[in-house]
Amino acid sequence: MGHLETLGLRDLMMISVENARNKINASMPLMSLEQIGLPQALGRVLGEDLMARRTQPPKPVSSMDGYAAKIDDLLSIPTKLKIVGEVPAGTYYDGQIKEGESVRIFTGAPVPKGADLIIIQENTRQDGEFVEIIKGKPAVGQFIRPAGLDFNKGEILLKAGRTLTSRDIGLIAGMNIPWLMVRRRPKIAILATGDEIVMPGNFLGSNQIVSSNGLALSAFINASGGETIDLGIATDTADDLQSLAKQAKNVDMLVTCGGASVGEHDLVQKALSKIGLEIEFWRIAMRPGKPLMFGKIGATKMLGLPGNPVSAFVCAIIFIGPALNSMLGTKNGNSIEPETAILTKPLKENDEREDYLRAILKRDSQGTLIATPFDKQDSSIFSDLAHADGLVIRSPYATSAKKGDIVKVISLSV
Repeated sequence: MGHLETLGLRDLMMISVENARNKINASMPLMSLEQIGLPQALGRVLGEDLMARRTQPPKPVSSMDGYAAKIDDLLSIPTKLKIVGEVPAGTYYDGQIKEGESVRIFTGAPVPKGADLIIIQENTRQDGEFVEIIKGKPAVGQFIRPAGLDFNKGEILLKAGRTLTSRDIGLIAGMNIPWLMVRRRPKIAILATGDEIVMPGNFLGSNQIVSSNGLALSAFINASGGETIDLGIATDTADDLQSLAKQAKNVDMLVTCGGASVGEHDLVQKALSKIGLEIEFWRIAMRPGKPLMFGKIGATKMLGLPGNPVSAFVCAIIFIGPALNSMLGTKNGNSIEPETAILTKPLKENDEREDYLRAILKRDSQGTLIATPFDKQDSSIFSDLAHADGLVIRSPYATSAKKGDIVKVISLSV
């Protein structure tokens, strides 16, 4: 029996994906706030509601190049008005338009007092100190942007929990906010394990493979709002595992890759228990990714992923992504909301594990999402995962599906 003899019945029972995700999310601490400058805010999660510090535009402005005038002077067209001034953007007309007068105005310039519309220059012809209005249908307010058209001072425009986009950065700048409070990026330490793996570019022995998990997971976590710390590769010895894991004291989560299965040389659980690892659960009813474990070492959360690259990355999508959302307090929440798609090929019935099939997602001419799972679903084929657009979800004990059936899918974007 070997290692199996040390495992109780509770250890061998699998829990559902939803149950595992809920347990992980519920244990995640909310990150504290930190202040950053606006140029550094892209992709960060807003920690508090943002209120406009100014009104935009602050006063009525012209939306076109032309002439500011009074509607009462335009009851019949054509007609002529005297040009009494000029207002480029960034300046203003220090006076009031009177009967029979107009002011040359440019886009974005404040509308002079007394004017109640703008005549676009295409409808005019200048004649010395006069402008002739030769066509058009004037109306009060025409080509004038009222004060506050975009937003008003004191208006809340962005809510806490929003992941800031480049468009948000532009809006915040317009709100006249140079500094803002965001959630601290969760610090995630990554520890790969195994005598058989080496970093890309290093010498490969006849029985060794290139380590891809750490780099793929680091890219996923960084793109999802976290900050990674690479602890390197631990050999299959308890001393090495413990020594490297101890370096994760000041992080929010330790993620290990490999060493989570049942086997003589899968040492992570046994080795880390000697330095305080408390396991909350181990083994998930999912494919790929069954041998996932979750617990803590002191105050540091610990997630043990399978060593198989596809299994590890699918687990990152299903568990690490939502966990990061929990820590960041994002408005997206910590659940995964699948879409629906039309299946293009039949699928056989499923067993007791929730299945995540790598698939190509496309939209047909009517805009309907269609899903084509890859023929080979072996969890060692990372090239298919790299080319996949999404994962088709197959519930435990799902009956066989035929072409044209509706299935649930998770789109992959990171």
